[in-house]
Amino acid sequence: MTRYLTIIIISLFSLTTYGQTKMRSIDELINDKDPGWILVKEWIDSAKNKVEILPVDTNKAKDALYKTQVTTKSPMGSIVYMTGGLLVDNGWIRILGSGSDKLSRSLPEWNRGKTFEDYGQPIPYLLIADDAIGGIFILNGGGLGSDLGKVYYLAPDNLEYEPLDLTYTEFLNFCFNKNLDQFYKGYRWTNWKSEVAKLKGDQVFNFFPYLWTEQGKDNNKVSKKEVPIEESYKLTLEFRKKLALDAEK
Repeated sequence: MTRYLTIIIISLFSLTTYGQTKMRSIDELINDKDPGWILVKEWIDSAKNKVEILPVDTNKAKDALYKTQVTTKSPMGSIVYMTGGLLVDNGWIRILGSGSDKLSRSLPEWNRGKTFEDYGQPIPYLLIADDAIGGIFILNGGGLGSDLGKVYYLAPDNLEYEPLDLTYTEFLNFCFNKNLDQFYKGYRWTNWKSEVAKLKGDQVFNFFPYLWTEQGKDNNKVSKKEVPIEESYKLTLEFRKKLALDAEK
């Protein structure tokens, strides 16, 4: 399985090196003999954290899988093809699939115009998940560092691309079983579960003062409101430019 996942990662990001390539057909991407969903479902069933599997629309799933160009033998391909996405820990983390009512963004649609301009073009990195406070989980395709296939976290509290040293599969295990209270220590408030449960999958909480400012470090002194994640993501990139953080990437 590990060897196969390595091939998947190289296949997914080979566009970065070789430019636009011929896209594989949906029949080539669907693997009925050895589907990765069997493993992913076992991981979900035994997860320590609450994981909600969002319902899938078959036509949307096929379209998203084709545009993602990853086979269903891989965990990523199986999540795209078998789910509308995954909501972890009452919706605090949203893992992108093929889109659903609670999480309308599909993995390829969310990345188009951000990490690549059109399907089949180079992919320096891939936005694979995000959280309720505006953090973005990103799979590195070579655009963030030499650790190809590893996950980074674009953190809202410092605007840095933080390497997590996790593959996509290890990232799933992190979401399913990690002590997320510890990972997000200082950024969860008393009523966060009930408030996040009401938050749409395409929204995040925007804090003021911003979490990356000195004043924003005190959770008791910040105000928050729901904003579209598109707005939050663009604002994060804008602040990175203003603070000259892109030169470090």
